[in-house]
Amino acid sequence: MTAEALKVSKLSVWLKTESGRIKVVDNISFSIKAGESVGLVGESGCGKTMTAYAILGLLPAAQATVQCAAIKVCGKEISTLSAAQRRRILGRDIAMVFQQPGTALDPVFTIGQQVTAVHRRHTSGNRRAARHATLDSLRQVGFHQPEKIFSAYPHQLSGGMRQLAMIAMATVCRPAVVIADEPTTALDSSTRALILQQIERLRTDYQTAVLMVSHDLSVIRRSCQKVMVMYCGRVLESTNCKKLFAHARHPYSAGLVACIPQIGPSRPSEIKAIPGQLPSPSALPNGCHFAPRCSYSEPQCEHSTPQLVHQGSGDGAGIVACFRPL
Repeated sequence: MTAEALKVSKLSVWLKTESGRIKVVDNISFSIKAGESVGLVGESGCGKTMTAYAILGLLPAAQATVQCAAIKVCGKEISTLSAAQRRRILGRDIAMVFQQPGTALDPVFTIGQQVTAVHRRHTSGNRRAARHATLDSLRQVGFHQPEKIFSAYPHQLSGGMRQLAMIAMATVCRPAVVIADEPTTALDSSTRALILQQIERLRTDYQTAVLMVSHDLSVIRRSCQKVMVMYCGRVLESTNCKKLFAHARHPYSAGLVACIPQIGPSRPSEIKAIPGQLPSPSALPNGCHFAPRCSYSEPQCEHSTPQLVHQGSGDGAGIVACFRPL
């Protein structure tokens, strides 16, 4: 049986705001095996990035409270580590590809200096070995002239090239887990394909576990084996990726799938948008948070919170939080 590279148990996050303390991630649990890619999808503001930041311990302690039963990387508990202890594993055991590489990369250092710094922090190699590892990492993510990229500053690269450099930095130490937060945002189709190809290479060549955070279901469909659908901080459905697109069980999941444009020889059908909009975290409805937007809602949905229950069996098995699954 393949070992679990990442295991998250009962993770919740609260944020301090002017209007009070609000819950943005609500008791979510999941695991990812080595060499497995899992997607985390949902509308903007549903808590996807907050989940990723909470796992890595990147949320500011003054504004955020994180509570969980466990967060384990390759069996090692990391949620109880001090800031200094956590810095020893970030980049070595678990790493992140940020959504905006233009702001994540330091503008006053070259790409080579930044990637080399990560390698030297986590290995005992000398400067020469770090340079060799950095050039190799840049070459493996698709740069044909890694020496040129090594000497370049972030502002001298295009958005796609900065994202590839960010992937090289995140994977130079071959971490067991990589969290990719919207890695293809604002990129053209060819660059997007290259980014996804490099993330897939990491998964297959190095058995890296990948958590792909995205609102783009076409990206998830192409790159993930499993998918979790998140809404207002809760996971509403978790299942095999193919099963989700063939037969989503939660009405919200089905609504997201129906929003994907269909391109074909005939005239495309009309996109069916989900009515309404995501509620504010400070004014969430009672019961099922999706009930006010759901055409299948019944009185029970407005007063009681559906729990995740198993549906189906075999490869089509999944869990769904709905009183009336489709």
